[in-house]
Amino acid sequence: MARADGQGPVARLQRRQFLTSMGGLAALPLVWSSPAGRVLRDLVDAGGEREVLEGYWESLPGRRTRCHVCPLDCLLEDGETCFCRTRTNFGGRLMAMAWENPCVLAVDPVEKVPLNHFTPGASTLALGTGGCNLRCLYCQNWEQSQKKPGELENHELPVERVADSLEGSRTRTIAFTYTEPIAFLEYLCEVAAHARSKKVRCVAATALFATPKAARHLGRHLDAACVAIKGFNQTFYDRVCGSQLAPVLEAAEVLAAEDVHLEITTLVVPGYNDDPQELEDLARWIEKHLGPDTPWHVARFVPKYRLSKVPRTTIESLEAIRERGRDAGLRYVYLSNVAPHEGNHTYCARCGAPAIERLGFKLLRNGLRPKGRCPECPRKIPGVWQ
Repeated sequence: MARADGQGPVARLQRRQFLTSMGGLAALPLVWSSPAGRVLRDLVDAGGEREVLEGYWESLPGRRTRCHVCPLDCLLEDGETCFCRTRTNFGGRLMAMAWENPCVLAVDPVEKVPLNHFTPGASTLALGTGGCNLRCLYCQNWEQSQKKPGELENHELPVERVADSLEGSRTRTIAFTYTEPIAFLEYLCEVAAHARSKKVRCVAATALFATPKAARHLGRHLDAACVAIKGFNQTFYDRVCGSQLAPVLEAAEVLAAEDVHLEITTLVVPGYNDDPQELEDLARWIEKHLGPDTPWHVARFVPKYRLSKVPRTTIESLEAIRERGRDAGLRYVYLSNVAPHEGNHTYCARCGAPAIERLGFKLLRNGLRPKGRCPECPRKIPGVWQ
């Protein structure tokens, strides 16, 4: 997924780098030491494939196929690949090529997804594969998202071993992130199903350009998700994302109806999607359709990829958007990719007391009382806190 976190390198790690990063985290001293966790020591280049989820594609005469995972409904001749770069027609069968072959592996705080109301300070095992069904001009991870899985240096990571590798560690969450989870929905669902049997939680960062059916299926495999609503007009989606806005809004409502903790993020790109009134309209849409307690992350743009000459978003404009979001009725509006800033913190919507303090994605203090209650008043702050 296109992200601009501005806090640390893209996590496409070589084996030694990955293990070093794991060993450098005091919270994760033994992640790779369990028998099942040996996969994290023995990552090798690999590829993989499996048939696309049943009910999400159809076979047509002449060995053609049509994919129904996202609204593009790609019609493929034999040998052709979907727009997402991850599903290929082999002789009339649609195969998912993003299967057990992540190109991105990292250990991140859950706040980097970003999720601010879900187990604060917890670490995640983050993974992503090649491919994406968007073409964002500012993609922060374009070297992975804009290539087919077979064109990348991948790691062999069988479904069961993702969750099994966390056995005995303090990391009990898997994050599907960095690239677009819809592009590897088959792998995600299998990993998440096994993780649930191991009492490991799963979260995702997604642009959610998906059919309602796929969004519902995704939601049934996740504990939390951060959905990127990248702008609030179709012209922006055409110009910058190569995608469509309306299906994202519909899919977000579908996801919200599932038992999934939901947060929203919007990367504010100067001159492209930074109109204050338009963003206020987006905030009002979130408040009306997803609820006033839905956290909204207003993220600072970092020049990248094909928009490398566009300046960073000014802090003043982000602050103004944050205020408009709060005026629109949203109770929890955050500033991302800006630190230090009071917009990183969680405040009680009733008394204004700081409940959780952060430095960017780093948790500094969690002052919540049991059951997520404000440290100063009886108000319960919505979220998943344990």
